[in-house]
Amino acid sequence: MTSIISKKKLGFHWETQDPFLFCAHHEDKYPKGNEDFGPDKPLIGRNLGNDFDLSNDWKMYHGSTVPGFPEHPHRGFETVTIVLEGYVDHSDSAGQAGRYGEGDVQWMTAGKGMQHSEMFPLLSQDKENHLHLFQVWLNLPKKNKFEEPHFKMLWHEEIPIIEIGKQSKLRLIAGIYESYSAISPAPDSWAAEESNNLDIFIKNPRTLVFLNMR
Repeated sequence: MTSIISKKKLGFHWETQDPFLFCAHHEDKYPKGNEDFGPDKPLIGRNLGNDFDLSNDWKMYHGSTVPGFPEHPHRGFETVTIVLEGYVDHSDSAGQAGRYGEGDVQWMTAGKGMQHSEMFPLLSQDKENHLHLFQVWLNLPKKNKFEEPHFKMLWHEEIPIIEIGKQSKLRLIAGIYESYSAISPAPDSWAAEESNNLDIFIKNPRTLVFLNMR
C-alpha cells in the first residue's frame, strides 16, 4: 500500500534525496511555431542563451532560435527525461539522434562522459505548442561512473499504465508497483540493480512524480 509522505507545489526544481540529484519540471505554453521550429513571436527583450524568467509562460532556455539546451556535456550521472506533452529532439556525440515525446521517456546513462543536445521543436504552426516534461538526475555509484555511455528509449506504448481506483492511472517508469514491473532501464543504471529498490512513477491526473528508494 502506498502512502503520501509529503505534497509540494510543482515548481521548476524539486528537492530530492540521494541518489536523486534533482528533478527539473518544465511546463511551457509555447506559441505557434514558425518555419524554423521556433516561436512565431518576437524574442525582443529575452535574454537569449540564458532565458529562465519563470514569470513568463514560456522560456527559450539556452536556445536562440529553437527553445531548449544546445550541445552540453554530462558525466558520472544519468538523466531520465519524461515527456508528457510536446517533443524533444536529441542528438549526441555518439552519433545518435531522434525525436520523442507525447508520453515517451529517454533514459540516458552518461558514464565516462558524452555531449548531447536537447531541443524543443515547435512543430505546430496552426496552434499553440504545449511542452510538459520532467527530467530526473541520478548520481551513478562509483563503480559505474566510467562505464560506456548508453541511452535507452522507453516508448509510451510499452510503459505499463496501471489503473488505480476509478479516476487515477499510474505510469510505471522504473521499479515495481504491486505485481507490475517497469521496462528494464539502461544496463549500467542505478535502477538496473534490483537490490537498489529504485522506483519512478507518475500518477494522473495532474502528473505527480514519485521518486522512491524502497
